[in-house]
Parts: sequence; C-alpha cells; structure tokens
Amino acid sequence: MAENELLYAGEAAARAPAFRDRMAQLIGFRTDAQAKDAAPQIEACLSCMTDWLSALDFDVARVDKNGRPFVIAKRVEGADLPTILTYSHGDVVPGMAGRWSEDRDPWILTEAGPLWYGRGIADNKGQFLVNLTAVEAVIATRGALGFNLTWLIEMGEEIGSPGLAEICAEHQERLRADVLLASDGPRLAADQPTLFLGARGGMTFRLDLDLRAAGRHSGNFGGALRNPALEMAHALAAITDRSGALQIPGWTPGDISAPTRAALEGLTPAGGAIDPDWGAPGLSPAERIHAWSSAEILAFHAGDPPVPVNAIPPRATAWVQLRYAPGTPDDDLEMELRAHLDRHGFGDITITTEGPRFRASQTPVDHPAVTHAAASLTRAMGRAPVILPALGGSLPNDIFRDTLGLPTIWMPHSYPGCSQHAPDEHLPAALLVEAVGLMAHLLGDMGDMPRGTDT
Repeated sequence: MAENELLYAGEAAARAPAFRDRMAQLIGFRTDAQAKDAAPQIEACLSCMTDWLSALDFDVARVDKNGRPFVIAKRVEGADLPTILTYSHGDVVPGMAGRWSEDRDPWILTEAGPLWYGRGIADNKGQFLVNLTAVEAVIATRGALGFNLTWLIEMGEEIGSPGLAEICAEHQERLRADVLLASDGPRLAADQPTLFLGARGGMTFRLDLDLRAAGRHSGNFGGALRNPALEMAHALAAITDRSGALQIPGWTPGDISAPTRAALEGLTPAGGAIDPDWGAPGLSPAERIHAWSSAEILAFHAGDPPVPVNAIPPRATAWVQLRYAPGTPDDDLEMELRAHLDRHGFGDITITTEGPRFRASQTPVDHPAVTHAAASLTRAMGRAPVILPALGGSLPNDIFRDTLGLPTIWMPHSYPGCSQHAPDEHLPAALLVEAVGLMAHLLGDMGDMPRGTDT
C-alpha cells in the first residue's frame, strides 16, 4: 500500500457530499438530553447511527439502563486480531435557539465561510461521524480493518452518563478489548492534532448559608447583623488565594510526575486564551489545566440582583466546581471541603453535592499503545502530535480505565474555540477533513498495536 494512502482516502471521503449530508442529518435530531420530550428524537438519532454501523457488518445490540438507551455494536474480523473499543454519544446540550449569531437555527447545519455550524457538530455527533467515515475509508481501501472493533454508544453523556458504569460492569465480556480509542473534547489548538490519555475529575458543591426568614433593613440593622452574602464571599475566598491557587491540599494530587511534566513542557493550553499568572504557583499554564486541580465559582446568589433593595439578604448560595487531576485522593472530597470551611470559621455553611460526578483517571504517557498511536500520527503528519496526560475537562474515562481495565487514548476532533455547550457551536470544514484522514491512517495501524501490556 502506498504511504499515507489511508490518509488521502479519509480526506477524500470527508470532502464528498455524503459527509455533509450525514452531518446535516445528525444535527437535525434534537437530542437534548435534558429535554423531557426528547425521547423520540433520541431514538431516531440512535437508529440512524446504528443503521450506518449495520451497513458495515457490525452486529448491533440494544441495551437499556436507567431509562437510557445504549448500543454495543461489534465487528469481528478474527479471534487472533487485536480488539479496539470506541465510544461515542449522540446526545447534546440544549440548542439555545434565538441566541445564535445571524439567527442561525441550532438544529440545521449551516455553512458560513470556512465554518460549519450546528448543535453537536463538535460535541459529539461530528466526532462520531469523523470516526465512522474513517472506518468506512479503511474498509473501502483495504477490504477489512485488520482488527476487531466494538462501538459503544450512549445518549446521556451530557447529563452525567446515567447507566454507563453499570452497562460496562455488566457487559465486560462483550466490551473486552486491548485499548479504548475514542474521540471527544478539543485538540490543544485547531492546528495541533492531539492525543489525550485521561481526564480530570469533576464535582460540584452547593454552599448555603441561611441565617433568617427574611431580609432586614440595611440601615437600621447594618453593622450589627450578620450578612450571609459577606460571609459567603469570605468563605469562597478561603478556597483559593488571590491568584486562584487552591488552598485545600486534599483537593490536589500533591505533585506532578516527571513523565507528565515532560509531555506538557512548552505547550500553550486552551488555544492561548489564558491568564499566565493565574493558578497554582510554580506550574506552567499547561500543568495547571492538564495535571493539577482547580476550583471555580459557577454562580453566587444573594438578595435580588435584578432589583437590589436596601436590605441585608437573609441567605446566600454559591456553586463551587472542583476539577481535580489524576492522582488526587477523591473518596473524601466533600469531607475535605467541610473540614476546610470549619477551620476558617464557616461551620454554619451547609454543603450539598449537585449534578454529575466524574472521577479522574489517565493512562501513563509512556504506555506502549500510546507510543504506537503517536508514531502512526507522526508518520502521517511528518511531525509528532501533542500528547496530553489528561483533558482539562471531564469525561467518563475512569469507567473504561478502571472498570474495564483498558489503556485509554482519545483523539479529539474539535478545538478550544468551537463554542461547544454554547450558542454558535461550530467546526472548521478543513479540520474535519484533516481529522478523518488522520483517524483513517491511525486505524490502519491499529492491527499492529502491541498487545498484552499492562494498563
């Protein structure tokens, strides 16, 4: 086979009209996982995705858990061949219609110059289509993949993947593989193809300070009555220092390994949209995002912000989100926060965990499967890909890493400026073309992947 033949075959497939038509079809399904009336759309989207897999001789099995649908699709080419597990989700966040530029409809694929817009194009429908098209390109070019492929699809990732852990625990034999190779999240930058090997954990805490049934006049009582908003502000300020560095030691990994530091050396994270002096001292911005922990205030409420009145508010509420790096002890995160607030005199504040939780996990940067994948992409590009020990965001990587015991490699097909989870979600058409080509090339080398190595 000519060098890079699969790269070119993948790029050609991404430029074909069928690729755009399929993208438009996927985006057209209103699969908002939070919408109460989304079930018919979720079912239609899942049916579309599984029809495409069935056409590639995947044996498709539907399994439900916790009221959510899952699909385990398997294409087996030989008992002596390596098996790759991949994962995608077809659900999306709310469309946010009416807030998109140029009055764009989030559920219609729209082209504007070099960019394609639509809800889910970056997260995760577009990334699913990239990988599906790459699989088709390899089969069309070679007549076979050269390995066995299992595809796990869920429709609830945006609400915390309810049932995914149970599905993986109950179907471990069907999901048995040598490695997870999947796509989600952004590259380091639009022009920097990236592999990441895990993800930071994520957990959100609601803090409440409720002091009385109603407000009190700010003049008649001011200066002699506790103000819960002021107290909450001081409590929040105790969680980090003035520069955003965490002040709760139990919320950090304690140190960063030498291989992780080496992998992150010289990298500029988040597309360069960073404040260089913010965060943990002594760490580079890349280390702060991809190897350390951070706490962010998502919201802070007291009184009536739209119409402030001359009253001391009776209560205050704040939502604090922890993103914690692999290596952070995570069994007692709420207890660590409780002890920290108590030490600083904020014992009256109550703590409640809210929303989905993801645990931190990653595959070592020097794992043989990682080295193999990086070498394949280096041959395709003529330069090495970026390797991130962990994504700054959170994914259910721990389920694949810990429950299934797999080395995990993610090859994202988005970029930091894609506006995922916001109005104007988009991807450059050129990035999609490049992504299909690179994934096809990488898949073409997966049949020679080292096997039987420790995870």
